[in-house]
Amino acid sequence: MAEVPPDIPTDVPTAARVYDVMLNGKDNFAVDRTVAEASLAIMPELRDIALHNRAMLHRVVRYLAADEGITQFLDLGSGLPTARNTHEVVHEVDPSARVVYVDVDPIVLAHGRAILADNPNTTVVTADIRDPRALLEHPEIRDLIDFSRPLCVMLCGILHHLADDEGPGKIVETLREAVPSGSYFFITNFTRLGDAPESVALEKQLLEQLGTGRVRTPAELAAFFDGLEILSPGLVPLPLWRPDEPVVDASTVDVRFMTGGVGRKP
Repeated sequence: MAEVPPDIPTDVPTAARVYDVMLNGKDNFAVDRTVAEASLAIMPELRDIALHNRAMLHRVVRYLAADEGITQFLDLGSGLPTARNTHEVVHEVDPSARVVYVDVDPIVLAHGRAILADNPNTTVVTADIRDPRALLEHPEIRDLIDFSRPLCVMLCGILHHLADDEGPGKIVETLREAVPSGSYFFITNFTRLGDAPESVALEKQLLEQLGTGRVRTPAELAAFFDGLEILSPGLVPLPLWRPDEPVVDASTVDVRFMTGGVGRKP
């Protein structure tokens, strides 16, 4: 792991670093690996699920940049830098496109700033999406994102780290009202599977050890897209969203446990 700033606690797990473990990253602590190992004991498919989430991100941002001409991406709850980040995929299409990564974990800022020091069209900001109005007014975000022009708001694997009483639907609504017509929302979330009791057990374990991890029903996910035009093929298991290659078996837990989609603000 790279040098850790002295003010960052190493004995409290974070979602960003647990996700880093799942992606076989090195920017995590023993406490994060403990949470990841306990989660994998309940659902061994979680590493594959994390990779599916990342692969869908690549397909979505590539499509929006190449086919829809989106030049601004606000990646909320971005997590730690890893292979094939949002800006790398987007800049293959349009090197002038702007990408802002936002995460509440300060270690994301420390590592991201080092990687992006020479990239004027990309930055990392520490902010909490639970206060969307403050986030929207953040000066470093506004330096790169023009909220009078269409953008993509990315909530990829972050809303399931918000409890219901933290108002995730209201957060999405606030963000939706703040962006212009023609903007896109990309959202993924853990999905409750009626035929897979481990999805309930995983939620319980994450809430106990990590403090977050809300597994939602397809209907609860759909509510996040209120007021948006959902792009084809709809809200689907992640590997089924415009796959680059045919999905051989769509019935497995690793395919079905996370659901997502893309919506356009009319």
